[in-house]
Amino acid sequence: MRRLIRSFSYAGSGIVSAVMSQANMRIHAVCSVIVNAAGLLLGLSRMEWIAIIAAQTAVLAAELMNTAVEHVVDLVSPGQHPLAKAAKDTAAGGVLITAIGAVIIGLFVFIPHLCS
Repeated sequence: MRRLIRSFSYAGSGIVSAVMSQANMRIHAVCSVIVNAAGLLLGLSRMEWIAIIAAQTAVLAAELMNTAVEHVVDLVSPGQHPLAKAAKDTAAGGVLITAIGAVIIGLFVFIPHLCS
């Protein structure tokens, strides 16, 4: 049981570290709070909440993975290297694609509520 609690502690520490050190993680977290507040105000259905929560989870997880890739690349390649740049850019591209998908899902969910 201690091992499980310790692993959750490490994971929580990683999330806090990413929020504190990564501007984009803070942006995604603030956007999640805003979207959740809007969802509460507009009375989203259960299925709409599932879509919104899934999109938020994907974006935040992608940003955490991007941060991990950046840290590892910086550790193993402190200098400039084309492969280091490619790894970081590719991870960032994954976040961008996920965020674009989340915006599209948000539009599908929120536009009907705002236009009715």
